[in-house]
Amino acid sequence: MFEKIFRRRYYVARHASAPFAEERQRYLAECARRGDARVVVRQKAEELYWVACRLSVYGNLHLTLDQVRAAALDCDWRDRECAGTRRLYLPATRTRFVKYAQRWLRFLGCLRQCDAPIPFHARLEQFCRWAREERGFTAATVNQYFKSVRLFLRWYGDLDRPLSEVQLSDIDVYLAHGSAQGWCRKTVSNMVAALRAFFRYGASQGWVRPTLANGICGTPIYSLEKLPAGPAWTDVQRLLTGLDADCPKDIRDRAILMLFAIYGLREKEVAQLRLDHLDWENDLLHVARVKRRENQTYPLLPSVGNAIIRYLQTVRRPLSPHREIFLTLRSPYVPMSTAALYYVAAPRLKALGVQTAHHGPHSLRHACAARLVAEGLSLKEIGDHLGHRSTSATRAYAKVDLPGLREVAAFDLGAVQ
Repeated sequence: MFEKIFRRRYYVARHASAPFAEERQRYLAECARRGDARVVVRQKAEELYWVACRLSVYGNLHLTLDQVRAAALDCDWRDRECAGTRRLYLPATRTRFVKYAQRWLRFLGCLRQCDAPIPFHARLEQFCRWAREERGFTAATVNQYFKSVRLFLRWYGDLDRPLSEVQLSDIDVYLAHGSAQGWCRKTVSNMVAALRAFFRYGASQGWVRPTLANGICGTPIYSLEKLPAGPAWTDVQRLLTGLDADCPKDIRDRAILMLFAIYGLREKEVAQLRLDHLDWENDLLHVARVKRRENQTYPLLPSVGNAIIRYLQTVRRPLSPHREIFLTLRSPYVPMSTAALYYVAAPRLKALGVQTAHHGPHSLRHACAARLVAEGLSLKEIGDHLGHRSTSATRAYAKVDLPGLREVAAFDLGAVQ
């Protein structure tokens, strides 16, 4: 592999004689296979040369991230400075060292986790498996339950008591502890829901007292207590017109933002869009709705279709094995995660100075709903467009129709008594 990257024999011999040459060649070959440019592969080879030399003091590559960071801090970088042409900026050099080492070790399967063990981990895993396989909860719900219950179990584990001795007073103390840490009412409510589900299942398995789950109470959350937090439609238009028509990132992000703002899709629904969901012959878009758990078909608007076509033709990797539409712009060119989609919208909305409680992609879903309300669509029609399971989820948008509310307030009853 080194012969394909470097032309001079000196560099080939230098890299081949360094520690863990075979492991580095495997990783570099994978980078080249997935489409990295030759200059990028050569840069990675140079970084991994120094990573391998520094990590060789451990004898093997089965390391934790803390060990990698320690190697970056303890290194004497003078030999690398002598090999280069300029003085190193050590903070950036150490950060780059850890980044490349982490990716390399993760590819090799050698990066060991050093997280603190979770008390009662087996029972938490059993609960999550039951919630996923028997109750049919979505992956997002199960993941939220896992994170919430894990926090409680780690806190309770410090008390050094068995799970069967959990008392309501313990849960009250834990929730008070969370509130002191800055939890809002919604966070407390989500924690209560997760603990109630966990202990209800635990009671069915004989882990805890049967009445424990029913006694867990949180702060009240009132239905429709807040207005949906979304930008005005004029701000959405400013967001789209401010994109660079020639920048690959903006070409991709334009298509994503239009799906959020025009169709009101959720982050997960955009992340899961696949090439076969686009019916170009009939100008249709098929969306796998997350909460309805069924496909929903929309007419593919020309503006959205053209934005997607331009992304597919000019930006997306043509030979990618992935069927998802939206991929990362850098190697390894994998499907975008929901976290990555957040950064498509939030920084741009903040840069425009948009005044809204939330700046993520979900705020564009609210903007879509508010626009539909302003155009006079019924709540049923809006709920169908947004993929709501019931009209109760759509009622909050009725409060957005301020002109309609003013008309009601100004209605003259005349002589009616």
